[in-house]
Amino acid sequence: MVLESEHLPFGTTLPLIAKGCPSVVFQLTASHLPVDHLVLYGQNIRPILLPVSGPTMLIAYFLYPHTLKALFGWSAKELTDLSVDISLSEPARGMRLKEQLLNAPSPAQRLTLMNDYFLQLVSPRKPDLSQPVLFATQMIQQHSGALPMLKVQQELYVTERTLQRMFEMHVGVSPKTYGRICQFDAALRQLSANGFTDMAGVAFQHGYADQSHLIRAFRDFTGLTPLEYLKAATDFPS
Repeated sequence: MVLESEHLPFGTTLPLIAKGCPSVVFQLTASHLPVDHLVLYGQNIRPILLPVSGPTMLIAYFLYPHTLKALFGWSAKELTDLSVDISLSEPARGMRLKEQLLNAPSPAQRLTLMNDYFLQLVSPRKPDLSQPVLFATQMIQQHSGALPMLKVQQELYVTERTLQRMFEMHVGVSPKTYGRICQFDAALRQLSANGFTDMAGVAFQHGYADQSHLIRAFRDFTGLTPLEYLKAATDFPS
């Protein structure tokens, strides 16, 4: 995702809503705002509000949900609802990534630098122990979260506790919570596409018991009701 603007009002924030994916974000915004420029965001359940004001450039790379341990070496659970300045970690430090991104003259060159960074991240051939988690997350995504976790256990031939440990290590949340995030993300995308009409129909289609359960999920993951979220999205400067 790339966001560019020359005139965002003071006090504007951009929410990173739970999508089931960690992310790496490079951000340039008004110089008076205390922001880290190059940040790894772990799996987030609560919305993360990025301060963006004045001239702003934001580049976000969303990663597969199981890749934090393999790419960065950290247990995903340690990063849930947290962020880390990665400018001094390798290989970012060795390639002076933050300095180069700040001085790059165009968005295209910044994207090239970010692509080179990710290529360096994946180049060491480390043992990949996350393949079962990749299968499990894809399976949950394909069913938009509306899948009994017992079915996932049976497909992987693992116990409930083993599946829980695998998700905590590689994804950062429990399988059940990851399913709730996928369920909410699918409902949010459909509501956004249809202008937030037919709440009851969307709730039923995505496995919520009724409209009130969908509204409760909205509050859990965005801090807002669906109508409040729609108003905030409509009011966000274009």
